Amino acid sequence: MTDSTHLNCRERFLCACACKPVDRPPIWMMRQAGRSLPEYMKLKKGYKFTELVQNPELASEVTLQPIRRFGYDAAVVFSDILVIAEAMGQKYELMEQGGVKMDFELNSKADVDKLDPSRVLDHISYTPEAIKLTRKELGDERAIIGFAGSPWTLASFMVEGGSSRENLRSRAMLYNEPKLFYTLLEKITEATITYVKAQIEAGADVIQLFDSQGGTLAPNMFWKISGLWMQQIIDAIGGEVPVIVFARNVHHNWQEVVQTGANVLGIDWGIRLPDVCKAIPGDVAVQGNLDPALLIARPDAAAAETQRILEEMRGRNGFIFNLGHGVPPEADLDAIQAVAATVQNFK
Repeated sequence: MTDSTHLNCRERFLCACACKPVDRPPIWMMRQAGRSLPEYMKLKKGYKFTELVQNPELASEVTLQPIRRFGYDAAVVFSDILVIAEAMGQKYELMEQGGVKMDFELNSKADVDKLDPSRVLDHISYTPEAIKLTRKELGDERAIIGFAGSPWTLASFMVEGGSSRENLRSRAMLYNEPKLFYTLLEKITEATITYVKAQIEAGADVIQLFDSQGGTLAPNMFWKISGLWMQQIIDAIGGEVPVIVFARNVHHNWQEVVQTGANVLGIDWGIRLPDVCKAIPGDVAVQGNLDPALLIARPDAAAAETQRILEEMRGRNGFIFNLGHGVPPEADLDAIQAVAATVQNFK
């Protein structure tokens, strides 16, 4: 492996996205990396989640907290995928007991017609502003990751009226009223393109698309309902920055995920990384895929499993260590530190 110890964290991260050799895999811990931190718990007192997201100074502070504590190579901006829905006219809130509740369900053409993607930045310019503030603090030392939800994942929340394990209503709608559902996907895609371009202009080095509901689709529906729309977003970015696509539980559709044009595939913990690598081109990087449950396990168990993944991926250019999904709210700080230290000391 070429010596790359002279690279800073940001350069290491971008090299991994491009499948160039680095001295160790870069690390970041997925969206919501800071929500288990005591400094976050202290900061959020007196604020709703949406108030934190919509305040650029507070959002930047939350973005920086896990970097200060754990020294990750990249910071993911503190925001939420549902800001797009809110910007188009469908507000949301995070429930205290967990999950998401939308102000209303999308039930009809009239509901979809009311959604306006044309002035999205009038409502959510706070996220690009948070990126600018974060860049001032980080300089060029660490990468900044902007993100958005995939159109399918966002549409499922909007049709279901909130969190849903199976997305039965939204899946039924795409069969019963495909033209209406495609109109919804078109509007979300238009708004998302505007949003991610603004994040890039503000200083994001990478964009990640979260298709966390991709695995609820039947495999034969994945491309036309999810992959195609992510491809449109990636095409609009035009190679200006690398794009990571995290599509959860799409183990029968890796070729379609590659077809989106993603530079990096985020992999959930339900499959071995070497198996995915065998199924995709060598110039597509992978990111993953530690079981998030290990962050509430003993630190030695978390470190051992991290080491196992690192050894499995030894010698594979284009590998970014990460969780296989988000950080659990009850994550143990010692377990997180053990994971971070194991990656940072890996040679």
